[in-house]
Amino acid sequence: MAETEQTTDGGKPLTGAKVFAIFAGAFALIIGVNLFMAWNAIGTFPGLETKSAYVANQTFNAERKAQEALGWETSATIEGETVHLTILGPDGKPARVEGIEGTIGRATQRTDDQVLAFRQNEFGAHVAEVAPLDVGKWDVRFVATAVNGTPFRQRLQIILPES
Repeated sequence: MAETEQTTDGGKPLTGAKVFAIFAGAFALIIGVNLFMAWNAIGTFPGLETKSAYVANQTFNAERKAQEALGWETSATIEGETVHLTILGPDGKPARVEGIEGTIGRATQRTDDQVLAFRQNEFGAHVAEVAPLDVGKWDVRFVATAVNGTPFRQRLQIILPES
């Protein structure tokens, strides 16, 4: 009398080929997800902040000291489709700014970046119109030039809550 194999899947035995297929499928899935995530991360990478960190570091401390000597305090808000940037001098009054350039965008990607064309309003704040922004964290990056020519670089974060 021949012995029959005991199975639990309706009569089909678990063979080495099936075990290999299960493991190969699991690893293929894991590798596929990792490749997709790596491709997505590289595709949305905003790039480098500076071309040469070594060169940028050569003048960093001097620029930082000159910027701190201005004594400026900054804040930014968004009301509707307007960015309000306030730059106060050490006396608490709006600082005299010769020029200002800026952008608003996400920290993790550059696809949502918008260039800000600032103008000073009657209250001394610098305002710029923007296209509608989604909820979440936004960075206002700007360079303001003081009357004495000192550049003032700042990055301010704004979080837009859900309505």
